[in-house]
Amino acid sequence: MKPSRTELNSQTGNSITQKNKIKCPDGTIPVLRNTKDFLTSANLFPENYVHPQSVDSPGTHIAGVRSHAGPYRGIQAWVYGVDLKIEKDQASYSQIYLGSGVNNKINYISAGFMINPGYFGDGRVWSYGFWKGKDGKGCYNTACSGFVQVSQTIPIVQPIDISPTEPSFLRPFIHQDKNTGNWWLTYLGPDKPNGDLGYWPKELFDHFDNGANMVGVGGVVKASPSGSSPPMGNGKFPDGGRRTSAIFANIDVLNSNYEQSKISYFPIEILVDSPQCYGLRVGTVKWYRRTRLGYFFNYGGPGGNSCGV
Repeated sequence: MKPSRTELNSQTGNSITQKNKIKCPDGTIPVLRNTKDFLTSANLFPENYVHPQSVDSPGTHIAGVRSHAGPYRGIQAWVYGVDLKIEKDQASYSQIYLGSGVNNKINYISAGFMINPGYFGDGRVWSYGFWKGKDGKGCYNTACSGFVQVSQTIPIVQPIDISPTEPSFLRPFIHQDKNTGNWWLTYLGPDKPNGDLGYWPKELFDHFDNGANMVGVGGVVKASPSGSSPPMGNGKFPDGGRRTSAIFANIDVLNSNYEQSKISYFPIEILVDSPQCYGLRVGTVKWYRRTRLGYFFNYGGPGGNSCGV
């Protein structure tokens, strides 16, 4: 019911508060009510899910950073969420992720924010978690077997109330349990204890036994079949101050010995595949609202009809 882990240094917490959350009765957990169409989508989407382990899906565009200097035991970051206008056949994500791959077979876990009307049936911002494991199987959230929800107050998936003037921030932490090998999702916050939502059992994966080979963070979009790409981040290029575009901050990883370091301590690959529509600018250690940002970068862009394939 609780992971065994080394606590991360938490300099900033979530701006998303669990207001008026009622704890589920003992023996029960909060689970999103799933319709038949929703369950069908949950099983179909993993086949075409956008993950930066390989950028070969038509209409996929990425702006972020990643490191292949694993093995890694975890990753966390301060993730930015903002309301965007996304069409029904488009999707826009802000996510942390980790993965391993051999001969085109991929193990992958991600978490963060998404706007995906084709999946959720609306254009709201949602928190989410996703996995893909052995035999190509995978799933969002708790729509099918995989993620084990443990928290009685915080579901892995929920719509997020976004202020029209202020973004929301989430600090997800994906990490491997030292004793069991399971992969936990935790929301880090300034108050103890942190929110341990649940875990993906190690049995779902066949390339994660000794950690993940790759970790990364960034924005990802999926264009409509017509070729129109949606906005990413807050829809603005990172060509102004750090407050004008979307941001990832305090990006920390756990190495093979569960030691915490900034992702910039390792070799980093910058991913921007469509600079005419999206951009990325790496920052340095600064302060924002009395919070030390650590390693951070601004990202995003407006999208459009000429972003490429």
